[in-house]
Amino acid sequence: MKESAFRVLEILESEAGPVSGEEMSRKLGITRSMVWKHIRDLRSLGYDITSSKKEGYALNAPSTRLLPHEVKKNLKTRVIGREMQYLENTPSTIWVGKQMFAGEGAEPPHGLVIIAEEQTGGVGRLGRAWVSPPGGIWITILVKPKIPVDHIFMITMAGSIAVARALRHEYNLGALIKWPNDIFIGDRKISGLLVEISAEADRVNYCLLSIGVNVNIETDRFSPDLRNICTSVLREQGQTVNRAPLLARILKEFETRYDLLEGGEYDSVLKEWKSLSCTLDRRVRITTMKEGFEGEAVDIDNSGALLVRKDNGQIERVIAGDCFPT
Repeated sequence: MKESAFRVLEILESEAGPVSGEEMSRKLGITRSMVWKHIRDLRSLGYDITSSKKEGYALNAPSTRLLPHEVKKNLKTRVIGREMQYLENTPSTIWVGKQMFAGEGAEPPHGLVIIAEEQTGGVGRLGRAWVSPPGGIWITILVKPKIPVDHIFMITMAGSIAVARALRHEYNLGALIKWPNDIFIGDRKISGLLVEISAEADRVNYCLLSIGVNVNIETDRFSPDLRNICTSVLREQGQTVNRAPLLARILKEFETRYDLLEGGEYDSVLKEWKSLSCTLDRRVRITTMKEGFEGEAVDIDNSGALLVRKDNGQIERVIAGDCFPT
């Protein structure tokens, strides 16, 4: 949509009452016909705008969509999210990010955030389907990190911390992190993260951090096998919420931890991740591609692997797999 449409919106947002088409035409240097077209476009995005021949146009309610204009009202970052791409639906936002780098045009900028109202082919860890109906936060953050390859896994840690802190700050929910990349409220999953990187032997070209958060989603929208293990902000709060401030908070929290990583302060991020963990110091069941076993999750090592003390006292280093409390 043309930038001038949002300039029309900004005028409506700044006024307490109706604004005539003639006044907006004069302020923006466009025709009244163009003002009307912009109003029509804004309505198509979900803005409640009424019109009167006598008084003009009035904004009654903002859009409930997760539009960049709404997110940026709350955004307090320096770089992350300052540029956004919004899509009504897409197979997945991470797929969009990869297509951007595969094209022949200019590379997308560091800090770009891709937002989708709905993902029709979302993919989680181990190639599992990622259910992404309208009402959630489905994003991919594109970064070009100046971080050693052996510490790139900490970008996912930074994202996990960001989601947990944002849910705690915005809604006072006791969000905790379950290794390796899920956010839980109690015993139910509310968010998941996935990272894909393009790297050479000694440097990372780019990193795509995909984040999904169940926000305004009724739990009966989930498949039967997920209803008893997933939750949403709507379920926890008992009412729908404005997603834009939550996304803005997630981006700010992420940028804070990302800056620590680029400054080499890995221990600070690792320590905070551990403080928010619902996995450590608990008995867990581990399932990998090769085996399954139980033990006590005792620590995370410097490469992000989970250290589990088995019943025979042996410490098992788990790089990838599923982890469940017992």
